[in-house]
Amino acid sequence: MTPPAPKPDAAWHALDAMQVLERLQTDATAGLAAAAVARRRAEHGPNRLAEVKPTHPMWRLALQFHNLLIYLLLGAASITALLGHWVDTGVIVAVVVLNAVIGFVQEGKAERALQAIRRMLSPRALVLRDGAQHDIDATDLVPGDIVLLASGDRVPADLRLLQARNLRIDEAALTGESVPVDKDTAAVDEAAPIGDRLGMAYAATMVTQGQARAVVVATGARTEIGRIGRLLEEVQAVTTPLLRKMSDFGRVLSLVIMATAALLFGFGTLVRDYAAIDMFMAAVGLAVAAIPEGLPAIMTITLAIGVQRMARRHAVIRRLPAVETLGSVTVICSDKTGTLTRNEMTVQQVVLAEGCFTVQGAGYAPHGGLETVDGPCAGWPPAVHGLAQAGALCNDASLREQTGPVGGAGQWTVTGDPTEGALLTLARKAGFDLAALAAQQPRLDVIPFESEHRYMATLHAPGTTPGAGNVVFVKGAPERVFTMCAAQFDDQGREQAFDAAAWHTRVDEQAAAGRRVLALARRVVPSDHARLVLGDVQQGLTLLGLVGIIDPPRDEAIRAVAQCRAAGIEVKMITGDHAVTASAIARQIGLGGGDVKAATGAEVEACDDLALRRLAIETTVFARASPEHKLRLVRALQAEGQVVAMTGDGVNDAPALKQADVGVAMGMKGTEAAKQAGSIVLADDNFASIAHAVEEGRTVYTNLRKTVTFLLPVNGGESLTLLLAVLLGIALPILPAQILWVNMVSSIGLAMVLAFEPTEADVMTRPPRRPDEPMLSGFVIWRIVFVSTLFMLGIFGMFELALARGAAIEEARTVAVNTLVAMEVFYLFSVRYLKSPSFTWTGVQGTPRVLAAVSGVFLLQLVFTYAPFMQTLFNTSALSLQVGAQIIAVGALVLLVLEVEKLIVRRLGLDE
Repeated sequence: MTPPAPKPDAAWHALDAMQVLERLQTDATAGLAAAAVARRRAEHGPNRLAEVKPTHPMWRLALQFHNLLIYLLLGAASITALLGHWVDTGVIVAVVVLNAVIGFVQEGKAERALQAIRRMLSPRALVLRDGAQHDIDATDLVPGDIVLLASGDRVPADLRLLQARNLRIDEAALTGESVPVDKDTAAVDEAAPIGDRLGMAYAATMVTQGQARAVVVATGARTEIGRIGRLLEEVQAVTTPLLRKMSDFGRVLSLVIMATAALLFGFGTLVRDYAAIDMFMAAVGLAVAAIPEGLPAIMTITLAIGVQRMARRHAVIRRLPAVETLGSVTVICSDKTGTLTRNEMTVQQVVLAEGCFTVQGAGYAPHGGLETVDGPCAGWPPAVHGLAQAGALCNDASLREQTGPVGGAGQWTVTGDPTEGALLTLARKAGFDLAALAAQQPRLDVIPFESEHRYMATLHAPGTTPGAGNVVFVKGAPERVFTMCAAQFDDQGREQAFDAAAWHTRVDEQAAAGRRVLALARRVVPSDHARLVLGDVQQGLTLLGLVGIIDPPRDEAIRAVAQCRAAGIEVKMITGDHAVTASAIARQIGLGGGDVKAATGAEVEACDDLALRRLAIETTVFARASPEHKLRLVRALQAEGQVVAMTGDGVNDAPALKQADVGVAMGMKGTEAAKQAGSIVLADDNFASIAHAVEEGRTVYTNLRKTVTFLLPVNGGESLTLLLAVLLGIALPILPAQILWVNMVSSIGLAMVLAFEPTEADVMTRPPRRPDEPMLSGFVIWRIVFVSTLFMLGIFGMFELALARGAAIEEARTVAVNTLVAMEVFYLFSVRYLKSPSFTWTGVQGTPRVLAAVSGVFLLQLVFTYAPFMQTLFNTSALSLQVGAQIIAVGALVLLVLEVEKLIVRRLGLDE
């Protein structure tokens, strides 16, 4: 009889091996029979994740046009086509298409993240069926299959371990733990988080050491990796603050434009008794004047420039709007291992019988000395030297330096267990030449580490070690090694009675600081003793001391966290590691200002949504967090109005990365699933790069707002001019075609340089923008209205002045257009500094791009004014030098008035 399908959340880890075999009706020595395999495959299906039909590319492209501002732009293109200005129509349409294509190319889709997860399942599996071993395609696995695992294998399905020898599995993709997990076959509590289910092996994790026999308990979508895939599939993409604000802005702008044009048409036909066709063209002209045709293009260009800047600072952008979203982030939820820490295990403290030494330096680079509470040590005491020697010899890892790009010093790397690598670095710091030490005291025999006895022992020739005979070195879990010790060395290397209680206290102190603790001991045996047996080490050892090992925080991460806190951004740690270790790192880094409150995944599980929102705000560290916990925490913070950036590298992080406003994946050690789910990929896996990216994001938003504050008064001044002309019943100072020239040539040319404005000095000392803060704040609206009025007065005043001195209507309109452009040029120098004075040497001098743009616009206006073909096309005429000087004076007057306005606003404290 085929057993019932196991539930996805079946607590197999809480059952012992016999119970699991009984439930699955399988045999641990013979496996399933062929008939049983066939029945179960028919019931459970293949061991792969279900394919999801991707969104059709044409539909994805069409969605790029679903934006009200784009609709306005297409409306502007239709209007210019009605006016017969096909060149302008082509330019606007080209802008729309460019914007859509960039969005289409930049956006990575969820289907790609799901495909990346599917590729993580093992392609082959070694199973027992009908009493024989078979190498099969992993998709053919069914619940109840007996799988054999060996070092280097990728686990092909969720397995319950039946037998395990020296088994270690790298579960970083699921839990984020920095070191491989020692596995055994014992059942654990049903509520145990994934990282504590030592009797389980999960699909897509890697066997780094040992062998095992296990039974398949879940396949395909029912595995942990499959469950994460379903979570990812269910997560809806979050609209970025910029897109929300631009959507609101476009909606308001379109309503204002349409309402004003309708009122103008009604006023002209009903009150002024103008012909309907004339008023229709006037309304069209008003719409053309009011629509900022270049804004979407400039917005895209500004974001693209932000992408380039961030790439230079190791942040690769996958979704264009994420550039700006970083600038409005209020909370960063960061992984621990490799992001806030170095992902290089380091011996941080050496504990002896009568003292404790702190080891300087971090990572695998063998640089650093010793220090005590009294300060740095002049050298390495003999007892510490002997402990370092034991750690180097009782060791299977290797430490080497990768040569730099020009043959110089490079990065130190470890092959083998990271903890053993930390001991090799300690020995190098103590002055040992590892190769010479191994040659001087060659290994004669070894008892390898096994989870059953929790220690490793090696037998060596005596070398320079005191005492007659060969030497046994032992390292392992302190509670196990202590039971094997009969004596201890004091700080001078003399043997004394073993004080177990005191050593247990020292272990607790190290564990409380988040360090992983190893004990090291030795024993001298006769010189003819060339083989090691368990009885040689289970008693009679002399304890050398303890080492406290930790994955230390990055120095730059400490500075970056402080920078984020100064910028009003809260940093929270969400990790699969243990709470004690995570809290210790959090305090060292300065999370929460050093006041660290931690919560575990079990506490998150116990909270309803409302309680979780409070917990998410109040807590700094979340440990032993599962994929669901991370996803719920991100949603809880968003429900509190926070703009959340989430970092991660594992498959378990992918749903939360997609849910976050900004998903930040690790580029070096991150899984492909995490990279596809994130909108930003860090090329160097460094938290400091996130802080740099936030700085660039704030710069992008500031420059976007400068652009809006520059373009809208230009359009506002044009609109008010046309509106006033119709209300007064006089000729239009500027024709619609001339307005398009200004909007599509000089306005865009000048506004574009604002996208290149450098980062302002105080950008990372300002608080984050409120998520609900509109693009057009009260201050910006005031500036737009004020400058629009100045532009209207300048255009109208110069137009009427030209007519008063007897100029033809064509010349008067040419004066009006050039006055508008001159005011734009001088306004550009003002808008570069929305609050601070522009009358500084830096402000007047501008940047090379500003000066180039001004020069280009000046040359184009000369062509517009004096070239015969342009005079024919736009109904312009040549102007005298005297008139040109007057036009420049009006532009300079606008800048002077705006500087006075800035001074008054600052004095009254009305600026933001």
